[in-house]
Amino acid sequence: MQQIWYTGPLASFDTETTGVDVESDRIVSAALVVQLAPGASVQGTTWLADPGVPIPDGARAVHGISDERVRAHGRPARSVVAEVARALAAQARSGRPVVVMNAPYDLTLLDRELRRHLGVTLAEALGPAPLVILDPRVLDKHVDRYRKGRRTLTDLCAHYEVELTGAHDAAADATAALTLTRRIGARYPAALGGLSAAELHLRQAVWHAAQARGLQRWFDRSGTPERVDLSWPLRPARCGCGRRMEPEHGCEAAA
Repeated sequence: MQQIWYTGPLASFDTETTGVDVESDRIVSAALVVQLAPGASVQGTTWLADPGVPIPDGARAVHGISDERVRAHGRPARSVVAEVARALAAQARSGRPVVVMNAPYDLTLLDRELRRHLGVTLAEALGPAPLVILDPRVLDKHVDRYRKGRRTLTDLCAHYEVELTGAHDAAADATAALTLTRRIGARYPAALGGLSAAELHLRQAVWHAAQARGLQRWFDRSGTPERVDLSWPLRPARCGCGRRMEPEHGCEAAA
């Protein structure tokens, strides 16, 4: 009998950064945790990176990591992002699903860091085995579409009664997101339990696009100029003309 995904081994990945712009901001810390079964001990790896740019006051107020700390104890961003990619690739090769809360943020930012420091994309760094991603934000929106309120990690943990101690620490957030994802699966077995993690990965791309279209319609009706990206779990890179670089579109600005 095939094991239900939310009772099996899961990994979880999270970052703390210099800001919220995935195209220009940098990774300051990252964590990858692994749990083989619900209630089992969580094993993890954490990284502290010197991003090579000042950490803005706003970001420091969120995660508490200062310029002095990363200069004294952090490692070069180039080394950190390479190690993070290798660690994620190991999860992909093992077939272990990786929980990433709001995946298009963390994974896109990691992709841009890899391009910036190593000249490779996340897909290239991972190799032939693709990541299987579980995003509790997308899963929760799918199973409880009309619930009012925000859906940040803190909000979702409160709703599903998951302990979150030390929020905005990468390891704490990754661990809470992992437990949260198990909790969502267990609460909605009819909607989610009959699918494998790989099948859920494919479904989440469709669900996220539908959710994003709904948010875009709300923005349009309210006169908000913000544009919502439909892509999941990774936003495509764009060239100087603002268009997607993948697949190649022939713009001279991409050269």
